[in-house]
Amino acid sequence: MQKLLIIGTVWPEPKSSAAGSRMLQLINFFADINFKIIFASVASESPFMFDLSEINVQTQAIEMNTDSFDLFIKNQNPSVVLFDRFITEEQFGWRVAENCPNSMRILDTEDLHCLRLARQFAIKENREFTNGDLFSDVAKREIASIFRCDLSLIISEFEMNLLQNIFNVNADLLHYLPFMLAEINEEITSNWLPFAQRENYMFIGNFLHEPNWDAVLTLKTKIWPLIRTVQPTAIVEIYGAYSSQKVFDLHNQKDGFLIKRRAENAAEVISKARVLLAPIRFGAGIKGKLVEAQFCGTPSVTTSIGAEAMSDNKLWNGFIEDDFQRFAEAAVLLYNDEKQWLQAQQKGITIYNSRYLKSEITPKFLKTFQNIFDNLEQHRLKNFIGAMLSHQTMKSTKYMSKWIEEKNKIKQ
Repeated sequence: MQKLLIIGTVWPEPKSSAAGSRMLQLINFFADINFKIIFASVASESPFMFDLSEINVQTQAIEMNTDSFDLFIKNQNPSVVLFDRFITEEQFGWRVAENCPNSMRILDTEDLHCLRLARQFAIKENREFTNGDLFSDVAKREIASIFRCDLSLIISEFEMNLLQNIFNVNADLLHYLPFMLAEINEEITSNWLPFAQRENYMFIGNFLHEPNWDAVLTLKTKIWPLIRTVQPTAIVEIYGAYSSQKVFDLHNQKDGFLIKRRAENAAEVISKARVLLAPIRFGAGIKGKLVEAQFCGTPSVTTSIGAEAMSDNKLWNGFIEDDFQRFAEAAVLLYNDEKQWLQAQQKGITIYNSRYLKSEITPKFLKTFQNIFDNLEQHRLKNFIGAMLSHQTMKSTKYMSKWIEEKNKIKQ
């Protein structure tokens, strides 16, 4: 039996974030092809983390900047190592390469951090984003990590194009891998609540993720007052994991702006809402809340950033609007017009079933993975930049880690 070691930035929390759900999808993929799986992380355990033992995944707490990881990975000797986000590759990639040089190294980017942060920077400066914003220190680190790995999983077609055309990453190092999900069929749609039995607007998101906080603040200050002018009794319910005090401070019963804390079951609360609002001004990847809304038959209004890489030809299960006034008008129209609402719902089924079906996505991923896995040495010979970035003169993170390790020994 082949062995997969996943090094996670955090322990998977599928009820808290789309990233947690994606990690379980990757785990299931490797389990289906008979890999033994170990999940390791430096993060503290959380009461909301998924119990990986339920799906026969071994867990291991690890530490940064210590040779204890070297001993651990030598003993495990995995065939494949998957890094969850580039920061874990920076910390542990060189140790994997030194101790298990024949292990295939895969990076799951989740989303491109450099893209998300560049867009956030432009928003803070109150200006349009340009490609020049991409060339940051974070981008240099993230792209270097992509080159050092044998394969990087990219969740967005937009990001696939950006990596190849802006950063000149060879297509052989990348694989487009969106969410891998089950089909929306008649059994699922027959259980959807009808228009008349749904009520209220809603938003949902993990508030450790900065784009979600910005979206709620934008909704509160820019869009919700416009909606309430037309619908004086309208209510929006805001659900989110890891809500801080600044989020709770937005709660206002009189204005119908209700902060509802963490949703124990995201699909359940989304399924009861009539319209999901997601005024996302910056971000990257594909948005789990919007995919979930399609699965639940809940139309949505979002921005061009929100819908990025999630639909062809601007087909959407609702409306895509960047202007706040038009966003509010679209939300009210969708909320009150059952015909428009039902049409949007059907569009959501079309988008979902054309983009996220596990039955279609998995065979393509398996083919790419198996080809590199079976021809790893030849594959690496084509990636000179990766070899160069792995050379000892380029390993600043390695020597910083070793310096910290020695410093900690002196303290003891």
